[in-house]
Amino acid sequence: MSDYLADAAENRTVEGPSATFTYRRLGPRGGTPLVLLNRVRGTLDWWDPELLDHLAADHDVIVFDYLGTGYTTGTPADSVEGLADGAVEFIEALGLTQVDLLGWTLGGTVAQHIARTRPGLVRKLVVAAANPGGTVPGAPDPNPKIRATMTKPELTGDDWVYLFFPETDTGRAAGHAHLARVATRLATGLPDVSEVAAMGQITAIAKDAAIPFEQVRADLASIDQPVLYATGMQDAMITPLASYTAVQHLTDATLVAYSDAGHAFLFQHAKDFAAQVTAFLAD
Repeated sequence: MSDYLADAAENRTVEGPSATFTYRRLGPRGGTPLVLLNRVRGTLDWWDPELLDHLAADHDVIVFDYLGTGYTTGTPADSVEGLADGAVEFIEALGLTQVDLLGWTLGGTVAQHIARTRPGLVRKLVVAAANPGGTVPGAPDPNPKIRATMTKPELTGDDWVYLFFPETDTGRAAGHAHLARVATRLATGLPDVSEVAAMGQITAIAKDAAIPFEQVRADLASIDQPVLYATGMQDAMITPLASYTAVQHLTDATLVAYSDAGHAFLFQHAKDFAAQVTAFLAD
């Protein structure tokens, strides 16, 4: 039996105009809910329960599946705008008028789009291991092995560890510990992320990468909410330079970096990151 409260959270559904959204809700009600936006090929079952438990100690935490992904019905999106529209549809279907957002990787890019286009809906924004959108000046060329691994029809545990954690003894150990923690949910029979949904999300990333930096800079400057940007300095998927660049153009931003972690620093340092988030979200 799991030691994590998150593993006992029940699946709930809510009807939106275009889909039946599946979600889980943890922690005390009251205050501003914290809605989490997931990565490429992520479902409810892939959120690390240790992080969720730490966040839910102080917050009303909501996790959900994107349109046409995992447990949620509907047509998968193939653009950041489409993913954002689906997330807003879900939030409004719950009857929420204002939320905090925490987006990891692709979810962070989606969260920034929502904050910019629906400013009244978002109070504060946490962006974890994400690209601000478009090209980042000075960014190194991506490692071809990363995309080759991302686009494999089936990813193994070693693939996930390679993508999300440093290639060090400590990093690999943290990666396999993360896989062990999510194993409880995965063992109950997760819904597969269809190839259509996965490729749609990868297409969304490619479209976003084509945006010129002048537009990215203007988009960042238009975000008025307080933003916590966080990165792992050994992130092989999205260069830490992306986070450093983003905070230079945001109105009100804080940058946190984890020197020994990669793309999944928020799982490698779940307790510390949750404490950073809690302090940031406090009024």
